[in-house]
Amino acid sequence: MHVYRNAVIAIAAACPVIAQAQTTQELKAELDALKAHVQRLEAMIERSERSKSDDSAELARLRVKSDAADDAAETSGLKGLKISGYIDPTYIRNRNASTSSFVFLNNNSSVNGSGESFGYDNTYFGSAMLNVDKELEGGTKLKISLMPSKGTAAGYNFGNLVHEASVSIPLGGLSTRVFAGQIPDWSGYEVIASTQNKLITHNLLFDFSAANFYTGAGLQFVRGKWDTKIMAGNMNSARIDHAREKTPGLFYRVDYAKSEFAGLGMSGTHSGFDDDSAFGRLDLLEVDGYHTRGDWNFQGQLSYGRQQATPANRYNVPRQRWYGLSSLMSYKVMPRLEAVARLDYIHNSRGGGGVFGSTLGGGCKDLGGLDANCPDGRNGFGAGMVWSGEDWVVLDPSRGANRAALSLGTQYLLMPGVSVKGEYRYDRATARVFKTSDDQYRRDNHVIGVSTVVSF
Repeated sequence: MHVYRNAVIAIAAACPVIAQAQTTQELKAELDALKAHVQRLEAMIERSERSKSDDSAELARLRVKSDAADDAAETSGLKGLKISGYIDPTYIRNRNASTSSFVFLNNNSSVNGSGESFGYDNTYFGSAMLNVDKELEGGTKLKISLMPSKGTAAGYNFGNLVHEASVSIPLGGLSTRVFAGQIPDWSGYEVIASTQNKLITHNLLFDFSAANFYTGAGLQFVRGKWDTKIMAGNMNSARIDHAREKTPGLFYRVDYAKSEFAGLGMSGTHSGFDDDSAFGRLDLLEVDGYHTRGDWNFQGQLSYGRQQATPANRYNVPRQRWYGLSSLMSYKVMPRLEAVARLDYIHNSRGGGGVFGSTLGGGCKDLGGLDANCPDGRNGFGAGMVWSGEDWVVLDPSRGANRAALSLGTQYLLMPGVSVKGEYRYDRATARVFKTSDDQYRRDNHVIGVSTVVSF
């Protein structure tokens, strides 16, 4: 303020020089005008200083409030906490089963005696999930995901709502971690959560050539573009508690982020599995990748599997083998609307067919009248059936049917957090392995679905 006053005095001091050529009355008028201008300047300076003082006080009050909020969040455990979730009520129509129903929070197995079974038209959609993520000081992360009826463990441990319960602890730096708990399977390009899938149903490899979850501990290494996880533990089991079953599995996944728009991954599962009456061995390998550019998205997967025969899986050979592929393409027709197409194939002709996720049945006969496995009529795996003139019998118990599936769908973003999906799916086999509601056998099936996914 003193600077402005000095400037005014300097200007006033120069006025006598000008005044020599003016009358006393004119000089007095100019001095009065100059005084009024100085008063206005002083008033402006005072208002500015008061405003700065008020802003400083308000900033101090905000800083106190922010510190108090941080302290309260840390004391209450809310610091570093994130809660998210979704629901996806779904409608499914299945031609062979002659069913047309809404699907929401039902079971996808008969573990509690419900009589329901796992099928590509009854997997993880029509579900609800709640995620709780917490990051502690130092970088330790905890995650608990609850998923009633359809979580990864729901089909193996009755009443278990836990989909995932894991902890990740940094070792030295954040790029090396040890993790433990119940971890959902990480193979392939699709995941269980409906919010991260473009279609309603899953591909054949996801449903029938992959584990559900792992229970154990492992290490994660992030080095540049590489992300590697390796884990030892149980597959699809919270605890193996049978005598002489001491075979924990080995599970791993490696991802390479080639660029912002493309990446590759591979994973493996090598484990024993509890098949009720026996304990067998399972090996699964897969390679997957993605490429996204502009409005186009491409994803793909190649898989190989082999599983030891047990009385429960009813394989005709000591070790069943299969391989398959899945490819997905999507295009954004407009910012909110995406068109999606997916093609799957599993080669499964060896030894009468059968894969890890399917269930063959008993009680059938072959053309010679001998006992033979019935195919998995819901999912279309196993040896083909033929009409003998009196009944359906197994054509060749040593030869299984190969499987394919084509899905066409759309995904529309109705508003933030709300999307609507539609899907038409056509499944086909090289033999009559699909059972209809009137106990006939066909080579194919049609499924139509609509789903609304609401997330937060």
